[in-house]
Amino acid sequence: MVLCTMPVGASQKLEIQPILRTLERLNIRITERFPGAHLAEVGEKLHAVADDTNEKIEWIKRPLWWPRILTGFLIFVGLLGLIYGIQHLDFSIRPQFADLMGVAEASINNILLIGAALFFLVGLEKRVKQTLAIKYLNELRAIAHIVDMHQLTKDPTRVVAKLRAKLGDLGDTEHSPKRTLTAFELQRYLTYCSEMLSLIGKVAALYAQSLPEDVVVRTANEIESLCANMSQKIWQKLMILNIELEGSSN
Repeated sequence: MVLCTMPVGASQKLEIQPILRTLERLNIRITERFPGAHLAEVGEKLHAVADDTNEKIEWIKRPLWWPRILTGFLIFVGLLGLIYGIQHLDFSIRPQFADLMGVAEASINNILLIGAALFFLVGLEKRVKQTLAIKYLNELRAIAHIVDMHQLTKDPTRVVAKLRAKLGDLGDTEHSPKRTLTAFELQRYLTYCSEMLSLIGKVAALYAQSLPEDVVVRTANEIESLCANMSQKIWQKLMILNIELEGSSN
């Protein structure tokens, strides 16, 4: 599945528009093959989330002015207090050593407190942006788990067993999931799930590409690994189905 074609020498950069077009085609294929399937609703949700990705990334990359203004105000107040204190010192009085030590200790404490406050405020903007990015990435993680739930009960061995034994429910209980897909339909359904998981990983990669902070890159990589592991389970089912079908046809 090719998401984007670039000429040789072009900048190797993942773009959202090819991903959206691939998602649109995938959703059409799912709807045409399985009208009314809930998997198509998941695909539409993923398309909506992916469509907002660029806007979300651009918003996160914009400067947040309120922590910057607050930081500047705190620096201004600190400098103003320092200047005020220096101006009101009485240098005509010869201070005692103990008094100097007390003044020095109080000054150091104030400097440390102001420094800690500045350190907190300077990192506040970064933490807010990282929190937003993680929130949006967790939306993708949730969709990946929903896709995995859709393929969870799609058991290829029972489809093949029905074909071989020509039996009805094969011992299904009252609460067993209804398995009405043919072998070909099951192949297509599992393939659609695998493609959707791959696209979720691509959308997550956009955040890592555009917001190269350690925590964002690490979370995006975790989602890509999660999708790859889920897709691997699906392809194991497809291999079982293909092997069994080839064996039954011989």
